[in-house]
Amino acid sequence: ACNEERAAQARFGAVMCCCGPCAMYRRSALVSLLDQYETQRFRGKPSDFGEDRHLTILMLKAGFRTEYVPEAVAATVVPNSMGPYLRQQLRWARSTFRDTLLAFQLLRGLNIYLTLDVIGQNIGPLLLSLSILAGLAQFVTTGTVPWTACLMIAAMTIVRCSVAAFRARQLRFLGFSLHTLI
Repeated sequence: ACNEERAAQARFGAVMCCCGPCAMYRRSALVSLLDQYETQRFRGKPSDFGEDRHLTILMLKAGFRTEYVPEAVAATVVPNSMGPYLRQQLRWARSTFRDTLLAFQLLRGLNIYLTLDVIGQNIGPLLLSLSILAGLAQFVTTGTVPWTACLMIAAMTIVRCSVAAFRARQLRFLGFSLHTLI
């Protein structure tokens, strides 16, 4: 899924998050942003998670280009049990929202696709949450299950994962449909 997202972003002019394990930066670019990067704060407190997205946004704000190289290969550590995995995903989700808010300052100079992508990254989860709450409210007040809404959400998720499975030629990507629940 990330490969599809990053490839699409690159096609329209800027990758919005250069993933830590395989990102490369020009030394002069890093040095020019080091103070901002090392003193990252959120709501007045030091913040040291989600540094890959934060650094990418700093690079874009400074006028540097970001690219995607589909042939790049990297390895990273993934938690092998559900508790640590869920904590990792929550940490990443927080940093995504925090740093994507910084990206709003860039929107005027970006392609419309990237603008919609940044807005969607923030509004999409909110709309999904509101849909779930509305469905629960409907169930509690009327006793009926909102099957149409449930099927629409499931269908959109499966279509998105099917694209990744088709492009990667690996059916296991359909399993990412379950990731939406997390």
